[in-house]
Amino acid sequence: MIQQLVEQGYAVVDAALPADLAQALIGTARQQIELRAHAAGIGRQTAHAVDATVRQDSICWLEPSDKTSAEFLAFMEQLRLQLNEQLYLGLFSYESHFVRYAPGAFYRKHRDSFRGARNRLVSTVYYLNPHWQPADAGELVIYRDDDTVVDKVSPLHNRLVIFLSEEFPHEVLPATRERYSIAGWFRQA
Repeated sequence: MIQQLVEQGYAVVDAALPADLAQALIGTARQQIELRAHAAGIGRQTAHAVDATVRQDSICWLEPSDKTSAEFLAFMEQLRLQLNEQLYLGLFSYESHFVRYAPGAFYRKHRDSFRGARNRLVSTVYYLNPHWQPADAGELVIYRDDDTVVDKVSPLHNRLVIFLSEEFPHEVLPATRERYSIAGWFRQA
């Protein structure tokens, strides 16, 4: 994974987590979203707004007090340490939230961090969708700056996508069924 990140700026890893944790995360995501989800917004602080023409997902932040969420966060902490050790990125923290897209929902092309901002350096998307079929659609499309498609990634269960936050505009295409994931960012600040 780290070699792919160095060579192409992103990596796609199947069977990323132990099967029992991957299965437990499905139930935790659904439960937490039912209890605490809200419409996702765009922008930060005073510029934060909900805009359904850009983004139509619901989110809730992972709670470290939840056992299953804590196991996922521990896995990501080990990944943070590996990234720092092998790539000298100076990553200090990881933030993440559960995501639910209803059928037909999308997230238009965007970047997770503005170039040079150096707040979010590495983005992650972990998928929680058992039995996903090509006809279900809902791919993550990763672009180059010139709008060339780099990759179209299906949201298959237990798949982890990791990419450089400032380098790749990306979007989430509409799906024909409900879709779950955990979106996260390794941060320098």
